Amino acid sequence: MTEYNVLLCCGAGMSSGFLAQRAQKAADEKYPGMKVSAKSQSVVEDIIEDYDILLLGPHYESHLDEFEEMAEPYDIPVAVIPQNIYGALDGEGLVDFAMEKLNE
Repeated sequence: MTEYNVLLCCGAGMSSGFLAQRAQKAADEKYPGMKVSAKSQSVVEDIIEDYDILLLGPHYESHLDEFEEMAEPYDIPVAVIPQNIYGALDGEGLVDFAMEKLNE
């Protein structure tokens, strides 16, 4: 079983926190080795090396280049969570999206 640590990033971490909880429930069923965490963007730089992928809230799309630059030394992919997944707090959709990006 492959283990993946997924980091969700948003401003204060509230909506991404709810999404991470739902995603963890879905991951426990579909991808038991996946751990999903949500953190504020202010701490991402300090913890990014502990994760396999960084997923950004849609409102951070304009900062994608900055996060990619931060993740590059660790060879960690960065992607923007689609609005339909983020807005619906679709945990299953999020874990499927994360796996899709990890397998690219």
